[in-house]
Amino acid sequence: MNELDELYKQVILDHNKSPRNFGILNVYTHHAEGHNPLCGDEIDLTVQVENNVIKEVKFEGAGCAISKASASIMTTLIKGKTIEEAKILVDEFREIVTRDPDDEIDTLNLGKLAVFCGVREFPARVKCASLAWHTLNNALDSAENKVKIEKK
Repeated sequence: MNELDELYKQVILDHNKSPRNFGILNVYTHHAEGHNPLCGDEIDLTVQVENNVIKEVKFEGAGCAISKASASIMTTLIKGKTIEEAKILVDEFREIVTRDPDDEIDTLNLGKLAVFCGVREFPARVKCASLAWHTLNNALDSAENKVKIEKK
């Protein structure tokens, strides 16, 4: 394992152990729940949007380290972003984790999303990492229904 892979592993472990923005907002404008029946990961996401800007976001749930770290990192990245900017991040994340593992990715321009480059080598883990992002997309679309990650 090279030094960069070790750093990414440490970031994921840190966000799993001490997730940022963990909890449920008392007042929110957007909400969605997500569930991955393949491994049992669950997330409940609340978002406070004012004037099209994400002012506050929190999540609760249970799941593996990758799922929890992904939700934690996602919440730190979207605060202060417009809904449109957050949706662009969702698309960028999806591109990172679903790209062919043999494709090179310029990690310098990805910022915190770079920690998920290695996930694409493990298809079952892509669903774990993606759950929070799918749930965010659903919440921003103001859908109050539950997101499920199904088998392909």
